[in-house]
Amino acid sequence: MNKEKILAEKLINYSLNTKSKDKILITYQSIKCINLVKYLIEEANKIGAICHSVYDDVELSNYHKMLTTDDRINLIAKYKEFELNNFDAFINIKYNLNDFEGKNVPDEITREILERTYKTHNKLVNERRWVLLNYPSAVDAYKASMTLEDFYNYSMDVMNVDYATMSKDILPLKRLMEKTDKVHIVGPKTDITFSIKGMPAIPCVGNSNIPDGEIYTAPVKNSVNGIITYNTSSTYRGEVFHNISLEFKDGKIINVKSDDNNKQDKLLEIFQTDEGARYVGEFSFGVNPMIYNAMGDILFDEKIIGSIHFTPGAAYKDCYNGNDSNIHWDLVLIQRKEYGGGEIYFDDKLVRKDGIFVLKELEKLNYNLKKPI
Repeated sequence: MNKEKILAEKLINYSLNTKSKDKILITYQSIKCINLVKYLIEEANKIGAICHSVYDDVELSNYHKMLTTDDRINLIAKYKEFELNNFDAFINIKYNLNDFEGKNVPDEITREILERTYKTHNKLVNERRWVLLNYPSAVDAYKASMTLEDFYNYSMDVMNVDYATMSKDILPLKRLMEKTDKVHIVGPKTDITFSIKGMPAIPCVGNSNIPDGEIYTAPVKNSVNGIITYNTSSTYRGEVFHNISLEFKDGKIINVKSDDNNKQDKLLEIFQTDEGARYVGEFSFGVNPMIYNAMGDILFDEKIIGSIHFTPGAAYKDCYNGNDSNIHWDLVLIQRKEYGGGEIYFDDKLVRKDGIFVLKELEKLNYNLKKPI
């Protein structure tokens, strides 16, 4: 069966749990996505849902932002409110043309748009059904060191994993996280502690971000102390950063650096977006059984099996630690042995070593990884 058709059926029926008369907004960034959009509309129509699609060209969108005035920001805010008030569910299909495409958009414009649309975006993320995915592009294939055909097939397979089985496999980890107080993470240039006491653990098993495969919680806001060094590159606001290191004291980031000496000012600017940018809103395990290596695409990288992400910025409302921000930057640390290894302890008990869960009740989440000797 056509892989895009399978994906469309999964997004409409499983991820969004679409019902008759639901109004669905589909936004896509390339005509390359047209067949997938058609399959989505077809599947939604079978149920009796109503779809509307919008083509949002990446280059043109950034050109608009470069020339944005205060009046246009007001219009953007009103338009986002219109979408929120008139649609029940949202499908956003990204298409990567260039990691640096938004580089020339002034930071003050980006910040102002984020501030004016924050409440609307926050309601959409926390109160509406939504799906975000990246349609495979030549740029993504290059970043993954694959041919476009191989990456297309890989991408579709990764997005179509068995989320129903994953949702069962992940429950023991959810229960353990919700009983845990102190988390201790160690590894190369990493030694950090924090509390997750009283915080819920939220499995992500094909409902929103696609590909999926993670379970997240949030640290108690002021409990984070120590240092963490991420070993994957990360693209944010039109820049690519490598090996970002964050130092915390009583929850707040007090020191920021990366291997990109010429981008230190840009990096600091991100963490000066607002007060919440200096605190963490999410701690998550990646468990997708088909994603092994980073490619510089956060939708894939944050799901890498044997990884974690520890996210400066806003906390989700279903796991709210009191931190609000206009940023939510999922920075990824892979702890499998070939990436330098590392250990995670819950209340001083070893839970995962070199990316592999060592407790018997969590072994199913190791999938194809071999347990360390």
